[in-house]
Amino acid sequence: MQTLAHWDGGPGPWILFFPLIWAAVVLGVVTVLRRTVWRGRRGSWRAVADAGPTGDSPIAMLGRRFAAGEIDEDEYWRRLSVLDEQFGRTGKGGAA
Repeated sequence: MQTLAHWDGGPGPWILFFPLIWAAVVLGVVTVLRRTVWRGRRGSWRAVADAGPTGDSPIAMLGRRFAAGEIDEDEYWRRLSVLDEQFGRTGKGGAA
């Protein structure tokens, strides 16, 4: 008796479709994960990286001047309070 699994006593040509089916399942799972779970992780890492002042922001420049000893602590805190009101902690031009 010929069935799909046994063709003339051995596995039939349908056995070749099983690796293709498994490849399609694995590819589908990877695609779903990339579009949902892994994309969310990248976004959260990006949000953490954007939390601090950027290298060219006025707050970062003020911090470098203080670290280099160009200004003293009182002047640093006075200027930081002004910049914090104007630019916020993220240095995005008013978006805190």
